[in-house]
Amino acid sequence: QLQLVESGGGLVQPGGSLRLSCAASRFALDYYAIGWFRQAPGKEREGVSCISRGGGATKYEDSVKGRFTISVDNAENTVYLQMTSLQPEDKAVYYCASDPVLFRQCVLRPTEYEYWGQGTQVTVAS
Repeated sequence: QLQLVESGGGLVQPGGSLRLSCAASRFALDYYAIGWFRQAPGKEREGVSCISRGGGATKYEDSVKGRFTISVDNAENTVYLQMTSLQPEDKAVYYCASDPVLFRQCVLRPTEYEYWGQGTQVTVAS
């Protein structure tokens, strides 16, 4: 079973930045897409960004385009989500997840992902 561990969440002021990390197995990064998702209280989980296997094609949800950047560090077996210009509406628990389907291009639908990390809280407040 693939294991993913998120870290990097915290409290930041509006306009600030955070970098989330998702530690994954080497196998996962080579063969499966990895996605970042978030869930705010009372709301459904939504896709934020994803990256196809081997650090390939990326996708972003419209509200984070130009502010968030997803990347892979193969040496560290880690997927990062660099978040800038954070706003109160970005407050949520952020999760990374692995697509269970080999070689599929990444998608932002949470229902397509099977293996999930435990989540990391991001709070944006002054």
